[in-house]
Amino acid sequence: MKYCFVADVFVDEVLGGGELNNEVLINTFISRGIEIGKIKSNLVTIRFLKSNINTFFIIANFVTLSYEAKEFLQQHCTYVIYEHDHKYLRSRNPALYKDFKAPNEEIVNYNFYRNAMRVFCQSSFHKNIVYKNLEIDNIINLSGNLWEEGSLNIMKIISTKEKQDTCAIMNSPIPNKNTRTTVQYCDLKEWKYVLVASSNYQEFLSLLGNNRKLIFMPTTPETLSRLVVEARMMGMSVITNHLVGASYEPWFELKGKELISYVNEMRNSIPQMIMDGFG
Repeated sequence: MKYCFVADVFVDEVLGGGELNNEVLINTFISRGIEIGKIKSNLVTIRFLKSNINTFFIIANFVTLSYEAKEFLQQHCTYVIYEHDHKYLRSRNPALYKDFKAPNEEIVNYNFYRNAMRVFCQSSFHKNIVYKNLEIDNIINLSGNLWEEGSLNIMKIISTKEKQDTCAIMNSPIPNKNTRTTVQYCDLKEWKYVLVASSNYQEFLSLLGNNRKLIFMPTTPETLSRLVVEARMMGMSVITNHLVGASYEPWFELKGKELISYVNEMRNSIPQMIMDGFG
């Protein structure tokens, strides 16, 4: 059976955590000899769907997927949703609402989620928020993310290196990453810190992993937080708040090579869970 991966953008356009994860999933399918294509959400037409009516669709970020395409998928196609955030909310930010539960008028795409074979979430924290808002019974917790084997090997090397007695803060322009307040927090505690940023992923890992601690205080729920998991894999301690999905997973107590080994197993288990999700 042929698969097709649908997303707003891919890693050749945006080097984001979700895009990196998606690319590893696609490459895992290919390495297993499974036929899988990929298409940007805005290019999914009714004609395309009709010509791929027997394809299994994996829908990741779908902001630019047309209303007509979503309706056709629900009525005629077999699909799962690989959820990276909260696209069932107008705001995409559950933190705006008490106990993360939005009023009914803020819910969008309800039927698209309800009619999916499965809605795959990144953590139990993520799954619980989705369920709280949609109350559908097809939600699955994947409990993790995917990294390339090369990236895991780089982090394994970094995990063995001596750390500076400094705190790392991700220097991000994205407001919900809360860089400014995190800096103020470190100043208040009189902790030494460095701001970490690089458009080169390998360099970013190296800059991050040089430090003893990561301080990360997001203002919106992080469905997992690859940043936090990467810090743990590189042997760092993490100070964060209650909004990081990874911290709710049982494997989060692992660190360094132990966690890298566990995450490496996800490269097999997560793709298999997604394939099994088509029933």
